[in-house]
Amino acid sequence: MGIFRSRAALLLGLAALAGFAMTAARAAPEAVSPDEARAIAREAFIYAAAPVQSYGTWYKQAVDPKAAEYVGGFNRFRHYAEVFTPDNKDIVTPNNDTPYSWAWLDLRAEPMVLSVPEVEEDRYYVMQLIDLFTHNFAYVGTRATGNGAGNFLIAGPKWKGGTPAGIRQVLRSESDIVGILGRTQLKGANDLSNVHAVQAGYRLEPLSAFLGGKAPAPAPAPLFPPFDPARASGAESFAYLNMLLAFAQPPVGSETALLKRFARIGIAPGQPWPPRTLDPAVRAAIDAGVADAKAEIATAVKAAKSSNGLFGTRDELGNDYMKRTVGARIGIYGNSLTEAWYGGFTGDGTRLVRLHFPAGQLPPAAYFWSMTLYTLPDRLLYANPEKRYSIGSETPGLVQGADGSLTLYIGHQEPGADKRANWIPAPAAPYTLVARLYGPNEDAIEGRWKLPAPEPLQ
Repeated sequence: MGIFRSRAALLLGLAALAGFAMTAARAAPEAVSPDEARAIAREAFIYAAAPVQSYGTWYKQAVDPKAAEYVGGFNRFRHYAEVFTPDNKDIVTPNNDTPYSWAWLDLRAEPMVLSVPEVEEDRYYVMQLIDLFTHNFAYVGTRATGNGAGNFLIAGPKWKGGTPAGIRQVLRSESDIVGILGRTQLKGANDLSNVHAVQAGYRLEPLSAFLGGKAPAPAPAPLFPPFDPARASGAESFAYLNMLLAFAQPPVGSETALLKRFARIGIAPGQPWPPRTLDPAVRAAIDAGVADAKAEIATAVKAAKSSNGLFGTRDELGNDYMKRTVGARIGIYGNSLTEAWYGGFTGDGTRLVRLHFPAGQLPPAAYFWSMTLYTLPDRLLYANPEKRYSIGSETPGLVQGADGSLTLYIGHQEPGADKRANWIPAPAAPYTLVARLYGPNEDAIEGRWKLPAPEPLQ
């Protein structure tokens, strides 16, 4: 049996959601020709791809208690603090740099207050705030707000208040559903207890509780439709989009004309999809437009050389929906480039290679950097006798040249006893190496600094 008992069940769930989400009249879409419908569907599918993919994540984390990823519902943190090994197979490309703290907020009833503790000066942490569309609309943490304690108000699009007493900053989202992806620097296995202590200081509470006042009436309980990847990959993704748009009202002004155009094929906040009034020829044209969009997305993903520039605020992405879609496809919820730089390459461990950083050209990170190796195609840590899965600026015993240069060695074969400290073991098979720079400087951000190309030694 599938996730949905029937297509009718999905539509019933969305219709119920529409009943509480908004009171828009259920007018029939404006007449549209098949050619127009195909063009609109192509554009709408690209627009919808990132938020619908994101729904697949937060449905499991905040809505489905049977999911292993469940964090406990909305408006609460679930912290993760462990040293990943090859035995951890729950997530791909895991890193031991910054254990996660996850939360999803429902801001319909009132804003939430994020409180962070004072964090020691030499420990990096970040709270990345993500809206329903996957924009990184705000940051709290070492780079953005410093390591001092503070209270930050997170408000949805309809909240009109000012800055309450005790609140350091108001962070406004264009949607009532907000994700928080926290990361806290881990400095090795012996540092886990310190990370736990920092995470214990991250708190979420409603504004009314923070102020000691009376709580407002709760928002109606949503009936979130279960997420089905098969349906999300076709025209029925517009059913999910209609549901999601109800949590982003009023829409941003730059999308007024766009959403009016989408409404011509039945895409509207809180409405069931597809409308019963769709002509069969128009519905076939919509399917063709979705196929057009999927082909374009596949081409764009294949052409992407890195994730740089694919994550950020709406203003930074410039309403470039293909850019945010590609970002979601290659690594959803990536940090904005000002926060972290990502790069890397693929190789085959049967050939030993070196990665040489000349003096003055080490990874330019204000906080720290790392290089982590993953097996392909599963993108998990590689089990090796050294139990070494990454190397970085925090690695004890890393050996630099007398001139300040640094050379790393990657491969299945040990490069020699004198180079062992700088060796990243690899399988005798394909792998991918991912570089992460936390707090990249302008040279990295603007592309003047680049990760050196691997040089074969065999």
